[in-house]
Amino acid sequence: MLKSHSCGVLRAEDAGKQVTLAGWINRRRDHGGLIFLDVRDRFGVTQVTINSDNQPDAHAVAATLRSEFVVQFHGTVQKRPPGFENPDLPTGEIEVIADKVVILSEARTPPFVISGDQGDDVDEAVRLKYRYLDLRRPKLARNMALRHNIVRFIRNYLSDRDFLEIETPILLKSTPEGARDFVVPSRMHAGKFYALPQSPQQMKQLLMVAGMERYFQIARCFRDEDLRADRQPEFTQLDLEMSFVDQGDIMALIEPMLIELSQQVSSKRILQTPFPVISWDDAMDKYGIDRPDIRFGQTLCNVSSLVAESGFGVFKNAVAAGGLVKGVVYPGGAGMSRREIDELTEFIKPYGAKGLAWIGVTGEPDSDGHYTGDALRSQITKFLSQEEIDGIVSASGAGAGDLILLVADQPDVTNPSLANLRLEIGRRAGLIDQNLLAFCWVVDFPLLEYSEDEDRWVACHHPFTTAQDADWPRLESEPGKVKAKAYDVILNGWEIGGGSIRIHRSDHQMRLFQRLGMNEAEVDEMFGHLLEAFTYGAPPHGGIALGIERVVALYADAASIREVMAFPKTATGTDLLLEAPSPVSEKQLVELHISVRDKKK
Repeated sequence: MLKSHSCGVLRAEDAGKQVTLAGWINRRRDHGGLIFLDVRDRFGVTQVTINSDNQPDAHAVAATLRSEFVVQFHGTVQKRPPGFENPDLPTGEIEVIADKVVILSEARTPPFVISGDQGDDVDEAVRLKYRYLDLRRPKLARNMALRHNIVRFIRNYLSDRDFLEIETPILLKSTPEGARDFVVPSRMHAGKFYALPQSPQQMKQLLMVAGMERYFQIARCFRDEDLRADRQPEFTQLDLEMSFVDQGDIMALIEPMLIELSQQVSSKRILQTPFPVISWDDAMDKYGIDRPDIRFGQTLCNVSSLVAESGFGVFKNAVAAGGLVKGVVYPGGAGMSRREIDELTEFIKPYGAKGLAWIGVTGEPDSDGHYTGDALRSQITKFLSQEEIDGIVSASGAGAGDLILLVADQPDVTNPSLANLRLEIGRRAGLIDQNLLAFCWVVDFPLLEYSEDEDRWVACHHPFTTAQDADWPRLESEPGKVKAKAYDVILNGWEIGGGSIRIHRSDHQMRLFQRLGMNEAEVDEMFGHLLEAFTYGAPPHGGIALGIERVVALYADAASIREVMAFPKTATGTDLLLEAPSPVSEKQLVELHISVRDKKK
């Protein structure tokens, strides 16, 4: 046996025991006749002490040890002398007096410090290239353990509620479901390709037709899309489907699961239960985004109707062009300098906004309730009527000392600009309580949206989501007004899960495909198998998928899901450790019936 105990379990009550430890040298302190070594494994750190007077052979070996050597120690547990305890370590009351030291593996000097969490300031490219070293760091090791505990909890929770865990294929058929597919060439079928699943969507629906009723899977998914902090080309999701349910049944299953999970893995307080339910329209109106962070207020105000005939041309022209004039309040910001306001203006420009209009409320209204003179600080109020000024201040909810920031543009510019500005205000003004878990549901999404690029209607969620019952008659005549039976669960401004009630009738599914511009031949080629399955008796069904990495990242306080994945890709989809993607041999290309074309030609 190479070790009798892990490096995180020994306590004062173990004093006198003979133990064998093995792990990595975390830190070495040589005091001449005494050498102190912190030995680390996944479970913790234990101090090992070697005395040259008592154990000269062990001391001689210990003198050669360096950081990250893999070493075995045999010795006796004893309490540390009074005053020498380390309260920062769970094992800080004891040390192991070693009588034997064996080097199991030597180590080169690592490219960054591994002990503690000092590696956070190391360039991420270096960390990813040496990910096997990065994972030794306590922070990353804790994240991997947290991920395991969350997945284990989910498995047990659903298994206790009669769900079956069923694996679905990785090699599937390419169908249009949103993001670009990763495709895999077939050696045995020349010129044909498999697709890696963006999600097991059609397979889980077929499982409902098969009568499984309650299915889940911790599923690997693949999407060839542009990456960001909460996206990777391959990721893991809890995939879940139920038969004979409606939207409320899915929410009633997931909400208590998330509450119990939070109580088990986090010390943070849940802001509100039951979770608030926000319509998509309200989310876009009040937050400018369909995944609102509700840990703080500062909701947006829409003053478009107040300024539609304004003397301020920027406002009037925006409304006349079908745009919006909306604002958000920076509490206590009325005295901000022009330089600080200009910084906020620059902050929103990447989201398409051309500028910020602003009104500083520097005092109280007069006896008639009007904001005039020294009560205001702004360059635009001279273009506004008193009614417009008072209306803007009232609609915003601003008080004395607050700053109102306004954007006038088309909705697809105004909303994201102010949504991100609101979050920046929350960070700068210290409004976000980092010890809160703020869950909410967003419901009543549009079923379809018009794509200018494709010149057709496309599915907002995916083409298997059903419309709300009352909206089916509007599918052909008013597709933009049709609402879906779709729902997202949001945590601290991150969408951690989304789902819908599915179409289970062939006629309804065919109507939606046709509304999406597909003819019968295209439908039969891509989805004939699904429509045929529905003709054999399909139960009403629906489900949800939760992003495992996003959930873990939020509980781990990680800024990116890369911090909770063992071997993630870079922001450009590159694996720096294995140097992938990479060319393959000409022989492989020939076997797969593929030729590589020079893009420049």
